[in-house]
Amino acid sequence: MAGLDLTPLLRSTLAQPEAVTAAIAAADTHVVTLTVTEKGYCRGPDGALDRALAGPGSVYGVLARGLRARRDAGLPGVTLLSCDNLAAAGRQLARLLGQHLEAHDPELGWWVAAMCACPSAMVDRIVPATTEDDRGAVAEALGGVRDEATVITEPFSQWVIEDRFAGPRPRWERVGAQLVADVAPYETAKLRLLNGAHSALAYLGLARGHAFVHEAVGDPAVRPLVERLMRLEAAPTVKTAPGQDLGAYADALLARFANPALRHRLIQIAADGSQKLPQRWLDTLAVQAARGAACPAILTALAAWLRHVRGDDAPRWGPVVDPLAGPLAAAWRAHGREGVIPALFGPSGVVSGVWTPTGADRAAIESLL
Repeated sequence: MAGLDLTPLLRSTLAQPEAVTAAIAAADTHVVTLTVTEKGYCRGPDGALDRALAGPGSVYGVLARGLRARRDAGLPGVTLLSCDNLAAAGRQLARLLGQHLEAHDPELGWWVAAMCACPSAMVDRIVPATTEDDRGAVAEALGGVRDEATVITEPFSQWVIEDRFAGPRPRWERVGAQLVADVAPYETAKLRLLNGAHSALAYLGLARGHAFVHEAVGDPAVRPLVERLMRLEAAPTVKTAPGQDLGAYADALLARFANPALRHRLIQIAADGSQKLPQRWLDTLAVQAARGAACPAILTALAAWLRHVRGDDAPRWGPVVDPLAGPLAAAWRAHGREGVIPALFGPSGVVSGVWTPTGADRAAIESLL
């Protein structure tokens, strides 16, 4: 039995499209995993498929060609396993792939819906972007052998998988993976605690001149905000699974963030904020608002993000990297400090999400802009 990681193959799509299609359509492929991050799902501000982004070279175009070849060969469906930071990524993949196929090949869409499965998964391991220095250090350690696919990561790892497959699967539980009926408690905890804290560290840390996560979490002006975000604002919004200890998880996260050997760049985490913040911050804000609770740490971090997309950090760290960089900058130009918050958030805002800022929220954020 073979599992297929689509991610590296996507990079070779233009050079070897036939090889990608053949790999997905191979008789011994039963699982196709995807790690394309939030931006790779090609969603518009309303969460629906952005058809302008979802072209032949997108994940949907690649999957459609491979799945069509598989169907035409009379083979059974496969499991499409999302390993991303997107909430309910499996359901979102099924929905967005369905929208793509409805527009381009409805009959294939019916086959995929009937024959394939899209389970969700939660992968928790901090992986900084590999640098040339990393490759050089690994080559030196390997006696001159150069590995262009070098990955630098931390010792910790956790993989929680929804046990819903279209056919055979590897026995991943034998090597530590957790197969569960519902990934949501683990996924929500990771998104709102780990990823939410990471984004706060990024925007607050960059503004204070830090380059790496371990520097930002060691800053006495930043660490208390990050601790509050995790323990008092995000954790109470998570409906935990039996035995899931969010206090211990927050303790472990602070230790992981402080690891100086990891050298996780804040500017990497800061990229594509418009795609990340809805599930990392806005969902927490919405839940707490419904309870009448305030989230001063997240609002402080949100103000730092607004300053970041305004361009405040650009002189030192470079231009804003975000698929909505243009609309975000336009909102700042058109509305200014007093109007940018309602222009970006709420039902008709540029950034999708379920949170609508109150007058008190606006006042708290505006005081920091």
